[in-house]
Amino acid sequence: MIDATHDPARRSLVASANGHPDFAIQNLPLGVFSPEGGAPRGGVAIGDRILDLPAALGLGLLDGPARAAAEAAAGEALNPYFALPAATRGALRARLSDLLREDGPERARIEAAGEGLLHRAGACRMHLPARIGDYTDFYAGLHHAVAVGRLFRPDAPLLPNYKHVPIGYHGRASSVVVSGEPVYRPHGQRRPGDQPAPDFGPCRNLDYELELGIWIGPGNARGEPVAIAEAGSRIAGFCLLNDWSARDIQAWEYQPLGPFLAKSFCTTVSPWVVTAEALAPFRIPQAPRPEGDPRPLPYLADEADAAAGALDIDLDVLLLTPGMREPERLARSNARHLYWTAAQLVAHHASNGCPLNPGDLLGTGTISGPDQDGCGSLLELNRGGREPVRLASGETRRFLEDGDTVILRATCRRDGFAPIGFGEARGVVTAGRAIG
Repeated sequence: MIDATHDPARRSLVASANGHPDFAIQNLPLGVFSPEGGAPRGGVAIGDRILDLPAALGLGLLDGPARAAAEAAAGEALNPYFALPAATRGALRARLSDLLREDGPERARIEAAGEGLLHRAGACRMHLPARIGDYTDFYAGLHHAVAVGRLFRPDAPLLPNYKHVPIGYHGRASSVVVSGEPVYRPHGQRRPGDQPAPDFGPCRNLDYELELGIWIGPGNARGEPVAIAEAGSRIAGFCLLNDWSARDIQAWEYQPLGPFLAKSFCTTVSPWVVTAEALAPFRIPQAPRPEGDPRPLPYLADEADAAAGALDIDLDVLLLTPGMREPERLARSNARHLYWTAAQLVAHHASNGCPLNPGDLLGTGTISGPDQDGCGSLLELNRGGREPVRLASGETRRFLEDGDTVILRATCRRDGFAPIGFGEARGVVTAGRAIG
């Protein structure tokens, strides 16, 4: 629902939030941070500051449902907050928006509290926002699926099931890291096409994947599916997600069961959870299915979700090599290119009675656009490694080299509303440790 918290005229008492590219007062994403010398705790991004939720509680700035939500979000992980009903989470958002507005009722008390309440973000460390019990990666980006399929099956890039069922696989939750953590180049078995037998060594074809992460809110009991009409209410928020891929290891190991070591070594997420409520102005109709495509089966079909279940989010991939001063943008895509909505992914995941829990993480799959400048992976951009990417610095890249930094960014824009962003999901490729 769009309400007063989305008012583009609302300004914040935190001056840096006014016109901030990511964290205006209309956003108010949640995360887990630690100030210098302090323990991890829940906080809210506002401009270049972080509102300390335990400190706000200590000052008595929150009461009723907003206080209950802040208490659930104040600890070392947001799982208790994710588990709350949407109305309770929304009460915290509404109260924080009032507190932080330029003409808010508690402005004097907030300013008097100083950096004990509003920490400088640059002096804080960010942590994973939740304890991730399970991580599932989907393959819902149609243009990515077609582009990659054409590399291996030019005449039939999509397998027969793709437009009937959301394709996914179980990832490895233990290797999900927050933005800024190093990405260690994995070792594994590889067998180049001209080599008769596999060998073991460092990945030669390391790649990124541009995705959105979906944070699960209230879960479901084992054996109880989630109806598509209710699935959206089970989503607490979104983040950026880079599901790093070892393409050469993957090519050898993925048949017949799918990705394993080629994916389980690292997944990077942005630290701030942009709430489902903050994204309300940027919901759009699901893209019409091309003529001849099958209609979703009834358990995946909902008129309200089709009318407003997709998201209009610009997504950027940037690369910074050791030879560059500034990062270069490699691609711009948009979340509208997903073939399935987030609610459809949740409903399908739980359709067999699989229990989803607060803090579980879903990846959308690589989100590529229809054109070459929208490729969400190097595999597409360089056409399977056959056409190295030429950079403005004069360098070329088939795949990522040690020292390369990949940065994902996302921004929501709509006429009549303030733009909001996701911050960054950033990772630096680092040499991995060999066995022995």
